[in-house]
Amino acid sequence: MNSPRSTVTTRETPEAALEHFQRVHRPVLLAYVKRLVKGDLYWAEDVVQETMLRAWRNPDARMRDGRWSRGWLCTVARRIVIDQVRAARSRPPEALDDSVPDMAAAEVDVDGRLDDREIRSAVAALPERLRTVLVEIYYRERTVAEAAEVLDVPAGTVKSRTFYALRALRGALDERGYTRQIGDW
Repeated sequence: MNSPRSTVTTRETPEAALEHFQRVHRPVLLAYVKRLVKGDLYWAEDVVQETMLRAWRNPDARMRDGRWSRGWLCTVARRIVIDQVRAARSRPPEALDDSVPDMAAAEVDVDGRLDDREIRSAVAALPERLRTVLVEIYYRERTVAEAAEVLDVPAGTVKSRTFYALRALRGALDERGYTRQIGDW
């Protein structure tokens, strides 16, 4: 005769316990940790991942049925956040030495310069009415109303010329074999 206790002590396989963690505990744990880290989703996901790793490495923390308790998982996650905050506070702030040149600023952005050259050449090849609208909107960063006033045309004309100018620019760049998207600038 099986006692009720014998069904409780049946342990799940580690894979089943992990699947249960992902399905049941992870969403709740992620929401909890996200509140702890003031909405930083990436940090919260890192903490949940570390919590899962610690749970996996600590089989003694599993309950009789082979699953982890949500309370234990939340406690581990909270302690991870506390440890990370303390570690960040204990490090001295980084200070740049003015005598060391900034190598990132010194590097030449060859691809960026080539992109600029291709785009400027393609813009220069556009008809003047389209080119001037692009210059006002994108290079001088004017609003549609400001560009309309400078160009002495209605705002609707600025909008339509901008549309056609971008389409013509895309075609000109395609003809030149330029493969990047206009949105990548």
